[in-house]
Amino acid sequence: MKPVSKKNCMLLATLALCTGMANAEPAVAIDDAWVRATVPAQQATGAFMRLTSPANAKLVGAKSPAAKVVEVHEMAMQNDVMKMRQIPALDLPAGTPVELKPGGYHIMLMGLTHQLNAGDKVPVTLMFEDAAKKQSDVTVQAEVRALNTPAAPAGGHGGMKHQH
Repeated sequence: MKPVSKKNCMLLATLALCTGMANAEPAVAIDDAWVRATVPAQQATGAFMRLTSPANAKLVGAKSPAAKVVEVHEMAMQNDVMKMRQIPALDLPAGTPVELKPGGYHIMLMGLTHQLNAGDKVPVTLMFEDAAKKQSDVTVQAEVRALNTPAAPAGGHGGMKHQH
């Protein structure tokens, strides 16, 4: 067998490194993360954002030092009544943005440790699971927005079906 030259060795090492990096899944993109402000003694609020995963994944949990309990929730109509409930996981289809917004999927922060004022930043760690069941965490600094921040963009209803 012929010895490998230093130049070829570097080329092989670079190729191996690049191949490994190409197979590594990038993290879930988190955009426009925010938390609704609270009033004194309020014990719960919601966190909202847009999640985009490059590959099929799931949001399986969350945590924050601002709350004793943090859960993934959904709002859904049941017998003509809007109900909120915890869900074990939220599917993130590859390349499809998933909105966490008021009136829909969201992160619920309960047992707040202090009042959240507009302009503050709240660290929220999201826990994801990929198709191979490998878990990863991503922490975002969510901006606290005023209590009167609209539930849907101006003129919209956030995809909710209801009668006026």
